[in-house]
Formats: sequence, structure tokens, C-alpha cells
Amino acid sequence: MNEIRKFIENITPMSDADWQFFASKLQEVELKKHAILLKYGEVENYMSFISKGIVRFYVPGEESDLTFGFLFENEFVTAYDSFLTRTPSEYQIETLTDTLLWKISHKDLEEVYESTSSGNTIGRKMAERMFLIKSKRELSLLSKTAEERYLDLFSDRPKLLQQIPLKYIASYIGVTPQALSRIRRRIT
Repeated sequence: MNEIRKFIENITPMSDADWQFFASKLQEVELKKHAILLKYGEVENYMSFISKGIVRFYVPGEESDLTFGFLFENEFVTAYDSFLTRTPSEYQIETLTDTLLWKISHKDLEEVYESTSSGNTIGRKMAERMFLIKSKRELSLLSKTAEERYLDLFSDRPKLLQQIPLKYIASYIGVTPQALSRIRRRIT
């Protein structure tokens, strides 16, 4: 749980009292590889901190899934649009490795926002971070080649990418697995 506090302290200072209140709302959850965190059509009820593991966001398809995001250790994971609007998610979230999460429910997070002096600041800054990640992804898809997107992803997390199946990486950068193999051959 210390890693969550460090993460939050990097966003904004949090008093011991506020931290104790927030920490009392967290639930530890251990999940196996390929566990579904959220199914298509369900309403997201949790925001979770990844203490260990990798998760992916994807739209399930009949022939293949469309992967559009990965999150790693020391990051928050949620279907944020569903979490905010309380409407069914149009995508799924699954673990790609054994994963350890610290979860807080929507109701409890609202209580943290109302009852702590730093809760709203943390919530706003987390929303800003999620927006920037989403904007970066959209701009990358519009302005970069598949090879550039692969190199960006690889330079950000080289060791962790070795744990992600190539078919998910290919889907994420918008190419077929065969095209990804050609890209990898060209750059090595």
C-alpha cells in the first residue's frame, strides 16, 4: 500500500488523516493471468491501483479483439468513462499477468472526495493524467506510422513489453501480427 501513497504524494501532498481515511476504503485483490476486471456491458464500479501486473483494454470482436491500451505497475486502472457516467462499458479490461490491485468503489471514492481536503485535487489531477494519455494515443494514431508507434511503446516499457503477447501489441499499434513481425525484423 506504500506505493499508492508515494504515487499520490507525487500528485499532491496528503495529510496522515486523509491518507488513513482513503486507505481504510481500499480492498486488496489478487488476480490470475487473463482474469476479466470488467466485462463489456457492465458498469465500472471501481478504480484500482496496480501494485503488480499488467492489464489491457480491448473491444471484444468476433474474429479478433481490438486492443487500445495497456497499464502497468504503479498506475490506476478503471473504465473511467463508465465509472464517471455510471453507464455500461463498451470495452473490457483483463489482466495479462498475475496482478495485485488495490480497489476503491465509486461510492467510497465519492466519500473520499467529500471528506478529505486533498481528495478533489487528487481526483482532478488523475483525470488530467488520463486525458493526456488518451490524447497522446489519439495523436499517435493520427500522426505516426505503425513503426513509430511500436518504437514509442517499446522505448516506454521495454522489459514489460516482453510479457505482452505480440498479437495484442499488433492490435494496439493498428497492424496485423504479420505486419508487426515485418516491423520488428526491420528495426532489429
